[in-house]
Amino acid sequence: MKTPILLMLGSAALMTTTATMAGDSPVSGEMLTPDQIKWKPNPRVTGLEVARIQGHAKKSGPFVHRVKFPKGRVVQAHSHPDDRTYTVLSGIWHIGWGKTYDPDKLTSLPAGSFYTEPAGVPHFITTPDGEAVVQITGMGPTAVHYVDPAHAPKKK
Repeated sequence: MKTPILLMLGSAALMTTTATMAGDSPVSGEMLTPDQIKWKPNPRVTGLEVARIQGHAKKSGPFVHRVKFPKGRVVQAHSHPDDRTYTVLSGIWHIGWGKTYDPDKLTSLPAGSFYTEPAGVPHFITTPDGEAVVQITGMGPTAVHYVDPAHAPKKK
């Protein structure tokens, strides 16, 4: 009877030691504090700021970016070739689905909200209440395809 108990205690001690060592490893992952995040002007869209947290949307592989949208921004109907997830980090994010901007179709998502965006599905957003920051996760390379090309930002 003592042997199974000793084996269980020995196994538990080994698992605890292994978990502690793995968690203490300085190469166990990537961490950023808010002051380490580098915000830059969005190279494609004037007035927006972007922080590349991990990966790059224009390169092959997963990416995580944060984007700041100023108060009053309207982004007309567009889609992306990749599935995405969004987390609203601050502000209120208003999103609607469809091929044309329609304020009646907007859903308000406050900070802490999460949603998924399927590839190729047209949607539109606005930030009438104030600045909003969203974290976007997707798979690159990606792009923005405006339903009406006239709505695409002009290249600098």
